Formats: sequence, C-alpha cells, structure tokens
Amino acid sequence: MLKILFHLLGAIHFGYGCYYDQVHVNVPSTSAIVTPYAGKMKYLTHLNAIMQTLYFTLALLNDLFGNNEPTPSEKPLIRRIKDILFSALAFPLSMFVGITFWGIYAIDRELILPRSLDPYFPTWLNHVMHTNIMAFILIDLLTSFRMYPRKKIGLSVLCTYMLCYMVWIHVIYFKTGSWVYPILNILNWPLRVVFYLVCLGLVCSLYSLGEKFNKLVWSKEVEQTVKSGKKKAK
Repeated sequence: MLKILFHLLGAIHFGYGCYYDQVHVNVPSTSAIVTPYAGKMKYLTHLNAIMQTLYFTLALLNDLFGNNEPTPSEKPLIRRIKDILFSALAFPLSMFVGITFWGIYAIDRELILPRSLDPYFPTWLNHVMHTNIMAFILIDLLTSFRMYPRKKIGLSVLCTYMLCYMVWIHVIYFKTGSWVYPILNILNWPLRVVFYLVCLGLVCSLYSLGEKFNKLVWSKEVEQTVKSGKKKAK
C-alpha cells in the first residue's frame, strides 16, 4: 500500500511540476536570456520531469495491474517497460540533471539559472525539478525491485537519448542564434565538445552506479532472477 501511495505521490508531484512550468512560468519574449523557440521542451530539466511523471505513472500502474515479484512466471509488459525506463533513463537522467545543475549553480548560478529568472521560476519549482527528482528516484530504488537490462541495451538507450538531445539544442541554436544554457555561451567549439563528452561520460557513469547500487540493495532478488533466467533458458 505504501508503495502505491509513493508512486501516486511521485506521479502527481512531477506531473504538477510539469504543468506549472508549462502554463505558469512565462519569461517575457523580450528577454535576452531565454528564446521562446521550442518553449519548455528545449530544457533537459523539463524533459526529465516529464520522464519522471511517466515513470512514476507506469510504476503505479504496475503496482495496481502488474507485479513486483522478483521471479514471476511471466513478467507483464508494463513491468518490463517500467524496469527499462528506470534503468536506462529515469535514474541516470535524474541524477545527471540534479548533479550538473547544482554543481554549476554552486560555481556560478548565472551559467545555469540567472537571477533575472527568479521572478518567473519559483524556488519550490526549482527544487521539484532539480532536487526532488534525485530524492524520489533514490527512494524508489531502495523500495522497489527492478531487474536492469543487459548493459549494452541500457547504455544504448541512454546514449541515444542524450545524443538526440545534443542534436536538438544545436538545432535550436542554429535556428535562433541562442544557446539553451548560458554556460554554452562562454565556451568555444572545442570546449563545447569537451563539455559534451564529459556530460556523456558522467551520465553513463551514473547508469553504472545505479546498476551497482541496485544489485547491492537487491542482491538476493537479482540472484534469484538470474537463476530463474538460466533455468528457463535450459
């Protein structure tokens, strides 16, 4: 029951955050910092919040209509999707968004969330998008078992997503002449490439960290699942 309530809370929490950000956070079009092109869909923060809403909704549906057993006789499709979504996207992206945002913010907040945006972007929403995403996904890792996919599959999904996003922010730049994030304004092209590679390396490392942490927390369940898989293969 607590698991159901937690997943319901997560879905509502991030769903409302996405709604508020989309509808009520309106930076004037005259702002030199933010281009209106692509709206909120240009920010990884917003895209990740949508991802979290989707994940917690799927987790809730799995609680209600699927199952959370380590070795079910037949794993429901919704459970398979939920497990892959958590492993390949929900966990590494949440940790990546939170760590990079607060890391850059600590160095110079003007590079990631300029003070001029404070009247439009409330503090509570900032924490929903950049703090709570880490807290909720870590709690979920500790309270709900999932089996990670093969590493090649998980990393392929994650890297494809990240590379698509990198292409997307460049499309926006070449369309508008403005970078989505102020930090990209102060970097030349070689340094931008280094920045992208560091980000890609970090998010892949977070995937591996999540996989190891999951195996540590759910060692018995992982072992049971692996043994069950070997028996079925025979």
